Parts: sequence; C-alpha cells; structure tokens
Amino acid sequence: MHFLDQAKIFLKSGAGGPGAVSFRREKYIEFGGPDGGNGGKGGDVVLVAVPGLNTLIDFRYAQHFKAKRGGHGMGKDRYGAGADDLVIEVPVGTQVLSEDKEEIIADFTKEGQRVVLLEGGMGGRGNASYKTSTNRAPRQHQPGEAGEEMWVWLRLKLLADVGLVGLPNAGKSTFINAVSNARAKVGAYAFTTLIPKLGVVRHKGREFVLADIPGLIEGAADGAGIGDRFLGHIERCRVLIHLIDISGLGETDPVEAMRVVDAELEAYGAGLDDKATLVALNKIDLADAELASGFADELKAAGADEVFPVSGATGEGIEELLDAVLSYLPSRTMTEQPGSISSEEDGSSGEGEGESWSPI
Repeated sequence: MHFLDQAKIFLKSGAGGPGAVSFRREKYIEFGGPDGGNGGKGGDVVLVAVPGLNTLIDFRYAQHFKAKRGGHGMGKDRYGAGADDLVIEVPVGTQVLSEDKEEIIADFTKEGQRVVLLEGGMGGRGNASYKTSTNRAPRQHQPGEAGEEMWVWLRLKLLADVGLVGLPNAGKSTFINAVSNARAKVGAYAFTTLIPKLGVVRHKGREFVLADIPGLIEGAADGAGIGDRFLGHIERCRVLIHLIDISGLGETDPVEAMRVVDAELEAYGAGLDDKATLVALNKIDLADAELASGFADELKAAGADEVFPVSGATGEGIEELLDAVLSYLPSRTMTEQPGSISSEEDGSSGEGEGESWSPI
C-alpha cells in the first residue's frame, strides 16, 4: 500500500433547490390558488473518521468533491427532495487545515468522529408560501441558496503512544520488528525506512502502538536527508524512545548522536523536545559491557534521564525498556485507541466504549 500523509482537496456543498411558481387548475374548481412547493435542501459535506485506513492515498486520484443540489419544488404543493449528504471517509488521526495551513478546522482523533464541514444551501420558497389574505395570487419564488465551497489540506498524523527516533542505521526497524507485530524492511544501508511504520506492542498484559519514522540527520529541519516532515506522526506520542547505535559501525559517537537528534526535534517544535525520552543503547550484542556502561555514563552526563542497553537482534534488555515505557502510559483496556482519553483520565466508567483498533 502506498503511503500519503498530505493532500489538498476541493469541497463544495449542494445548492438548495428552487421553489416553484404554480397555480392549481382543475375542472370544476374555481380560484384554485398558488400551489408551488418549496425546493429541497442541498447536501452537506461531512467528514468521518473510520478504522482500517492509515493513508490518504485515495485523495491523490480524486481531489474534487461536490455534494448534490436539492430537488426542485413542483406544483400541487410538492416539495423538492433534500439531497443526500456527501460523506468522505478519512483515517483516524487526520487533521483538516485551511488552504493557507494557518488554521486547524477539524482534528479526527477517534473512530466514528463526524464533522459537518460545509452545510448545503436551503431550498427556495415556492409561491404557495407567499400566499396571504391580501396577496391571493403571488408569483414570487426563491431560487435556493448557493452551496459553500473551499479548498482544504488533509494532514495525517498517525495515532501512536510511543515514537521511535534516531539516526539512520540505528536499528529502529529491527527493534520494532522484535517488539511488535510490524514487518519493517531491514537493510545494511541508510534510510531503509522511507515512510512511517506502526506496530502494536503487547507487554505484560498491556498494549500500545509504537511508531517508527525515517532516520534523522543533522540539518533535517532544513530538508537534509528525508527531512523532518514525518515528525508530525509522533506529535501525539506520550513518550519517545531514542535509539542509538553503539556497535562502532556508525559514523557518530552516542553523545553526538543524541545531540543531533535532540537539535532536530527542537528545531521542528510542536513540543517534541519537551516529551519524555528514553535513551536506548542498541546493538549491545556487538559491543562489550564495559563500553556500553561507559557510553551510558557519558549520555547521562550529557543530559539523558534514563539509558537502557538493549539489543533488537537478541532481545537483551528489551523487557526493562518496555517496563519503563509502560510507566509513562495511562492504564487502559486492550481495546481502547491510542491517543484517546482513558476512563481513568476522564472519570467515567467506560462501559459500552472501546471498540477494537488496528493500524493495519
């Protein structure tokens, strides 16, 4: 499946149907009078968040969406039919932005969330509605209100509890494959991951969603490498895991690697540099314990709060890291969505809620 996380589309709601000008003419009935019916309402443009979608690729091939107009009013006091709403399905995590990207119009964070983005025009009045005791034969009518229209941007921010960041070749793909149901591509070259990946992690009876994004390099905020556009997918995460390669095969020492990634997160903004971050020294199976311990001390001296030696290939140290991750996540049932408010947080019982969610 192709991945697309931004799309620009045109939306237009339906115009209202015009009212009718008609007079009742039947044999043996005098003074029939006006009987023109009102026009029907135009269709609304409605966006709804649905499960099972994790890309905006459909909007690459269809950019214009127009709702139908309301039906015409007719004689014999027949009203025009209201048009059906135009319902557009988007993935959970989609934001709707104004054309200049300055305003967030809607933010879909839950399955089934429904927003009427544009309302259809009201139907016009037929001449029967203008009849009064002093105006017995009105010929006025209304043409119906025009629909609304606008260009908007759709921006997808995947819903995940935990984000995985690091330099290229830090072992992020191997790590997410080891701890989750993801099947990310693994290769011995930089930028193996070109698009964000999601995986569901199950640990000690709890479940959370882990997001892996392409590696960051120095200058990513200015467009170096793949850039920082995919950082938007970890904006909603509660905690980040910064994976650092200590095998000696990388070109950057661990302290410099932490500095580079932290600088890019700060340059991106959106609060990423303020998120809780767990530093994981990866590939310890390729380094001795004394070296790993020395690097851990250096990272703590450089500002790291917690450092965990791990190996995505052998699984060593991963359990301790996942235990630490759980301490940052709210308690919730296995069926609650990532990014949603748990029953403990909002004080409700949560009965009757919590439909299953899958990133696939």
